[in-house]
Amino acid sequence: MSRRFHVVDVFTETPFEGNPLAVVLDSEGLDDAAMLAITREFNLSETVFVQEPDDPVHSAKIRIFTPGGELPFAGHPTVGTAALLAELRAPGHLSPGVVIALEEKVGLVKVDVSRKPGGRSRAVFEIPKLPQRLPVEFEPELVARALGLEPLDLGFGAHGLSAWSAGVPFSMVPVKDLETIGRIRCDVSQWSAAFARTGREGVFVYTRETVHPAHHVHARMFWPSAGMSEDPATGGAVAAFSGLAATVELPDDGTHQLIIEQGFEMGRPSLIALDLDIHGGRLVAASIGGSVVRMSEGILHV
Repeated sequence: MSRRFHVVDVFTETPFEGNPLAVVLDSEGLDDAAMLAITREFNLSETVFVQEPDDPVHSAKIRIFTPGGELPFAGHPTVGTAALLAELRAPGHLSPGVVIALEEKVGLVKVDVSRKPGGRSRAVFEIPKLPQRLPVEFEPELVARALGLEPLDLGFGAHGLSAWSAGVPFSMVPVKDLETIGRIRCDVSQWSAAFARTGREGVFVYTRETVHPAHHVHARMFWPSAGMSEDPATGGAVAAFSGLAATVELPDDGTHQLIIEQGFEMGRPSLIALDLDIHGGRLVAASIGGSVVRMSEGILHV
């Protein structure tokens, strides 16, 4: 059987930057083992399989796989798939924009997709589940050892080690500055001892010091057990980070946007826009957005 696929770069306006994503459009009839095998064949951080929606008023149902298995939700697959479907199905309606409704394991995710004349498509979605802090205690010595750092390299201001989830749990590791985050060298043999308490072993390392002064957070994400030694842009981790940012930084009521830069150490610079909606001193909603570049398309003969 022939199945169409596209590859897009997500969270960038520049080809060969951002986080690449494979999207298989004709995935009906594929079982979990076949989807995982195809994901490993693409060898990207994530691959999306598009299916007919359970509710016909929605745009599509999607399954999201890493080389290590399936995820219930992820940001860069949501942004990339929505932008691609909008360009393929409604190219004449991208200005002012269309809504793509994606059925994901975490629930329904509605994505606003628009494109300015001569520009790239941009997709923005409200995270389907507000983040929760997980009751996880970390040992700084083990965390530092797993990242090739010293315990004194960890933390800044009110930011300490924590774990958060907005559908997928991540360990959150603040470090002092760009120099520290740049010399991380992961020791996979120490990974489970340091991070397995979260139930998954994705680790989002961040610092307030940024490459570009207009940005707010510089980040790296590591998840060796999922086949991602490092990920260029991780929307699911940023969704979880929204809870941390709102809790630790205590922003005033209103909407606040953070620009998170990631992937710079990999030569895949990515920019993730995170909007925090604060009301009554607490996070009531958060949105993630970014641009998408279509890179290639082809046929799978499986």
